[in-house]
Amino acid sequence: MAAKNNYACHCILIPLTSCLLVAASAVSVLAAGRIWSLAGATTHHHSLSPASLPSTSSRPAAPARELVNRHGQVRSMEAGLAEARASLRRASRTRNCMSAPDADGDDHREGGFVPRGAVYRDAYAFHQSYTEMEKRFKVWVYRDGEPPVVVHKGAGVVDGGDDGGGGIEGHLIAELEAGGGRHRARHPGEAHAFFLPISVANIASYIYRRDMIDYWGPQLRLVAGYVDGLAAMYPFWNRSRGADHFFVSRHEWAPILSAATAELRANAIRVMCNADMSEGFDPARDVALPEVGHHVGWSDGAGVRLPGQPASERTVLAFFGGGGGGSGDVRQALVARWAGRDDRVVVYERLPEGLDHGELMGRARFCLCPSGGRQEAASSRRVVEAIAAGCVPVLLIAGDSNYSLPFSDVLDWPRFSVAVPVARIDAIKDILAGISDRRYAVLRRRVLRVRRHFLLNRPAKRFDVINMVLYSIWLRRLNLSIPY
Repeated sequence: MAAKNNYACHCILIPLTSCLLVAASAVSVLAAGRIWSLAGATTHHHSLSPASLPSTSSRPAAPARELVNRHGQVRSMEAGLAEARASLRRASRTRNCMSAPDADGDDHREGGFVPRGAVYRDAYAFHQSYTEMEKRFKVWVYRDGEPPVVVHKGAGVVDGGDDGGGGIEGHLIAELEAGGGRHRARHPGEAHAFFLPISVANIASYIYRRDMIDYWGPQLRLVAGYVDGLAAMYPFWNRSRGADHFFVSRHEWAPILSAATAELRANAIRVMCNADMSEGFDPARDVALPEVGHHVGWSDGAGVRLPGQPASERTVLAFFGGGGGGSGDVRQALVARWAGRDDRVVVYERLPEGLDHGELMGRARFCLCPSGGRQEAASSRRVVEAIAAGCVPVLLIAGDSNYSLPFSDVLDWPRFSVAVPVARIDAIKDILAGISDRRYAVLRRRVLRVRRHFLLNRPAKRFDVINMVLYSIWLRRLNLSIPY
């Protein structure tokens, strides 16, 4: 069982999905949690092969306990976080941004975007909190370990995706390790959070064989050994029981492998595409990771991605194009009812040769985004592609689905999307056709407003998807006080 942590949590005025952390100075934010019951999975200390153990050659010359002054650096960090909490409470109360934006939401005095409008739960608190993150937040990336357990800057991630190689975890590592990176900690003693560069995709690809008898055991032991090795080598994991540590994975096995140790499962921040709360995803601690690819948006010839056709030229009411290999009851029901049956609700189980998926999304008013199934979680790539294309996402959600949508701490999804229960798939055309042109124009304008939060840029830009993932982690760290 995971040990209980005596950390205080703080109400910081930005509502977390499903539950707002209780505003009390001495409430335990991380209760003891059960690990998943998996055949062959154990939670005691595991041994590792030499290739995956943190290398002792990477141990600093000074003893690990000298890397951090618990009563100095931690106290200073906590004082800074307390100031940040107070500042965003004040921003929300006074409804005061750092500076006033122009009509398009751009603040030319700051040289950047200022969030505002109905798409945000609290634009003032978000803006202030984001500014505090830019000013304060430091992340240390552990440099110990070797592939396949970890991925370092420049190393590939075998995730089967088409997002330019390396997956979003690779992009995040590259951004954090970039020279002069805003959030890169110079040494672990100044870090607010610690990145575990675990690659679930690499572990699965390296170990998994169809004829394996012990299906999960070897993978769980690799992850457990890596975490245990870091805990033995450095004081940072034990200082917080892992509560200020996080890992990032788009792989569907991430929730399972996070059960490798009780503290990793119960305490650490898990940034995952699989954000199904019925399978243990905790929106107060975990982060729903949008599945981002590089085939989003359109170029104007100068490298600027454009959001598809203007509203007046979008002749398709609704569109969905599958890759032919998906699963899930929602998708099957959608295809069975609408594939090849209507010229306004255009649905393909597999997109025919010669048709461009991005172009079709760019011509549709609404893009259908089925939930459920291995490739169709609420953070499905379809949702991200729809927003990038300037297409209003239609969330087709099963009655028993319990997904957390990306960036729900900040974004008010009903303000820029349409939700249709699976039971009403037959009525999709009537529902969408019944949305007035005026209402559609409002929805699309709001989609274009949130679009910047789902675009992948290298190097990262303010408020883009990489920085929004970091912001989600910052928000959870802001809700945590570490005793000193």
